[in-house]
Amino acid sequence: MTRPPVSNPGRRQAVLAAARALFAERGYRATTVRDIADASGVLSGSLYLYFDSKETLIDEVLSSYLDELVVTYRRVVAAGGDAGTQLRGLVKAAFAAFDQHRAAGVVLLHERHSLTQLPRFAHLAEREAEIECLWSGVIRQAQERGDLRADVDAKAAYRYVRDGICSAGPALTADQFLGLLLDGLKR
Repeated sequence: MTRPPVSNPGRRQAVLAAARALFAERGYRATTVRDIADASGVLSGSLYLYFDSKETLIDEVLSSYLDELVVTYRRVVAAGGDAGTQLRGLVKAAFAAFDQHRAAGVVLLHERHSLTQLPRFAHLAEREAEIECLWSGVIRQAQERGDLRADVDAKAAYRYVRDGICSAGPALTADQFLGLLLDGLKR
């Protein structure tokens, strides 16, 4: 990814924040460079002083989010403990990351499939594959210990949990979500 010279880092961050919010609200395809420029208070042509394209903007929004998630999830798994402890740690880390980076999480949820089909965004698919591997490894360990049902594919379970966390929004806390996940709606 080639970055143009940045003369004003604060303005660059404003452009990035505006893009993140607009991509989450309208979607990547429906958001124009002019929309981003207007929302960040720069002229459309001036936006290119900070980012060379709209693709570079969404790439930075998603790459920084996924990079942070990978580091956090690796840390949770490296801390050890039984699979249940690790699963709880992953869910809590996912909630914390989504709370802190809600717009990026929403963009990823909605744009994941179409973007990862494009060669430019192959690295996003690689990051997501690493995240899925970390989660499914913990889920498989829990299944092997008998803590979770063994008749459910670990990758499918991960995707269910991932999408549930993104969809839960502020309506549920990590602990409430864990309760639903591990105990269901039973009394």
